[in-house]
Amino acid sequence: MNNKYDIRVNGVRLYFIPAAMRVPLKFGQEVTTEVTCARAAVLIENRAGQSSWGWGETPLMVQWCWASTLPFARRLKSVQEFSLVLARAWQSYDAQGHPLEISHGFQRDLLPYLLGSHNKKVNDEELEEKMPWLAALVCCSAFDIALHDAYGNLYNLSAYDTYCEPFMNRDLSSYMTAAEETEIGFHGFFPNDFLVEPPPTRLPAWHLVGGRDLLRETEKTGDEPQDGYPVTLEQWIEADGLTCLKVKLRGNDLQWDYQRLVEVGEIALRKGVLWLSADFNCTVEDPAYVIEVLDRLLVEHPRIYQMILYVEQPFPYDLEKHRIDVHSVSARKPLFMDESAHDWGMVRLGRSLGWTGVALKTCKTQTGAILSLCWARAHGMTLMVQDLTNPMLAMIPHALLGAHAGTVMGVETNASQFYPAASNPEAKVHPGLYRRREGSISLHSLTGSGFGYRIDEINRKLPPPSFEGW
Repeated sequence: MNNKYDIRVNGVRLYFIPAAMRVPLKFGQEVTTEVTCARAAVLIENRAGQSSWGWGETPLMVQWCWASTLPFARRLKSVQEFSLVLARAWQSYDAQGHPLEISHGFQRDLLPYLLGSHNKKVNDEELEEKMPWLAALVCCSAFDIALHDAYGNLYNLSAYDTYCEPFMNRDLSSYMTAAEETEIGFHGFFPNDFLVEPPPTRLPAWHLVGGRDLLRETEKTGDEPQDGYPVTLEQWIEADGLTCLKVKLRGNDLQWDYQRLVEVGEIALRKGVLWLSADFNCTVEDPAYVIEVLDRLLVEHPRIYQMILYVEQPFPYDLEKHRIDVHSVSARKPLFMDESAHDWGMVRLGRSLGWTGVALKTCKTQTGAILSLCWARAHGMTLMVQDLTNPMLAMIPHALLGAHAGTVMGVETNASQFYPAASNPEAKVHPGLYRRREGSISLHSLTGSGFGYRIDEINRKLPPPSFEGW
């Protein structure tokens, strides 16, 4: 293999950027009031000695990727420490090729070893719990995204224009296999064969209705933030022209979940919202729970039932441990994997159990999202692109993935609800991306190479790097 387009990593920087939420966000059993974003800068060089920088960012949202009774601060410290481990590992990783090839090898060969070593240290410190694989992917994603951005910058192309020959050395058959009962093969196919071209420049925007979010004016107590942004669901719908609402549920309180869907649905009907989705937060253990909620809605509130576009990840995300047959749920509504969809292999397992869709996330790496996208589309599964409440730079690859994936309906856009001010420097360059108008976001400003950040135009003062290596 001696492709002139091959690159290798030459340098890495890592920054930690804190952001406070204006209102609390309930993730599963936890309430989130702050987040720390990991921002990585990666320097690459090709065989001719040409070099370029790229950027990647992800919220280290441990409430999502490491659900636990361990204190939040302890989990956050652990993922930050592991991010520093990864920075050193990426800086010394000597593989050459296309970013997807390099990162796939890193995740396959090195990331499990690094996680095992990190967790051994945890055991030595006699802590109660190991970091899960999902958290390791979140930590890895900032470097992975930066690698894809740097490659596009080096060749003055969109990162998405490089997912093909002559840039890639191997086709998709080198990474994955089809479901056994199909005749689908990946020989001769590259990711660009499964991407939407040209991608849309406007996308419907989904709004998250958290478990603690206020729905109506009558629920206000006077303690709400006075920052000029809406504080109730009714206000948000009117201000942003919303047409898509994702409803966070408890998954262990059937009556509360049912009533929440009814209340949100009634507001949606009154305000002209078109679509709902139901997110049960991985806490349901028996399909009968979801079926009872859906069947009761169908009988008592058929219009609200019709508005539910899909159901998201009701069951525990460890599919190998919890092999629940979910065909009875997906017979009623499309059923989307989220936390379970670590990679294309988990997507294949989920499909065999009855899952019909995949919610892609850049926080599980751009590389993993692209491969999962290709496998799912080849097997007729529906796609969504979900948010990890992505602020700042993290919003941009997220939105681009939604545009190129051909989702069932737009993308999630949660950061504008929970910490809009955190993205002010980026929003000055990309105003249509960080503020929803007429129920959608605009990608018109994402021009240029890589992910189209236009990083030199963004006036953000970064903290000193927590790691810098060459």
